[in-house]
Amino acid sequence: MKIFIDTANVKEIREAVSLGIIDGVTTNPTLVAKENRQYTELLKEICSFLSGPVSAEVISLNAEGMVSEARQLTKIAKNIVIKIPLIKEGLKAVKILSGEAIKTNVTLCFSATQALLCAKTGADYVSPFIGRLDDISQEGMGLIRDIKQIYANYNFKTQIIVASIRNPLHVLEAAKLGADVATVPFAVIEQLIKHPLTDIGIQRFLEDYKKIPQKQ
Repeated sequence: MKIFIDTANVKEIREAVSLGIIDGVTTNPTLVAKENRQYTELLKEICSFLSGPVSAEVISLNAEGMVSEARQLTKIAKNIVIKIPLIKEGLKAVKILSGEAIKTNVTLCFSATQALLCAKTGADYVSPFIGRLDDISQEGMGLIRDIKQIYANYNFKTQIIVASIRNPLHVLEAAKLGADVATVPFAVIEQLIKHPLTDIGIQRFLEDYKKIPQKQ
């Protein structure tokens, strides 16, 4: 399973990349707004040190505007992937962009039938938001299970990005289900690394090392 980092914070991205586990980045207007930086310059910096997919979201709500934005965003770097909202106009835009070999990530997916339509339009990625479904008492991971089955049934090539991840258990379940990608906030990446028994073990080793006789 690929791991993307879900942030627009360059410091967090650089730190995560240094771990050797990051395959790409997902951003959105909410994450970018937190950085108080010009959007294009921020994307340029991220793409300058990361060769994997970097998702950049359009803000137009009609197909023509989305396609125009997408063409401009892809000029920033060859690894830019265009995030398109899962609405009727978005599907139209994805169909056009897939015909131009511009990679797309269809976002805000909340049903398996929506995901089916994404695959039919030739989307490269679909992003089901599992945490937001959990928030309203629906099983987010059940959606991933359904999408996986549908895509396998028809050999669709669209990759599933498990998004809106809130905790390490979401990452675990995504991996168990065979998701293509999990896009993970920096705080959750740090939680994945840590385990209390690891910390206890290190402390014990250090204490025991002090008991080893040293050369006089």
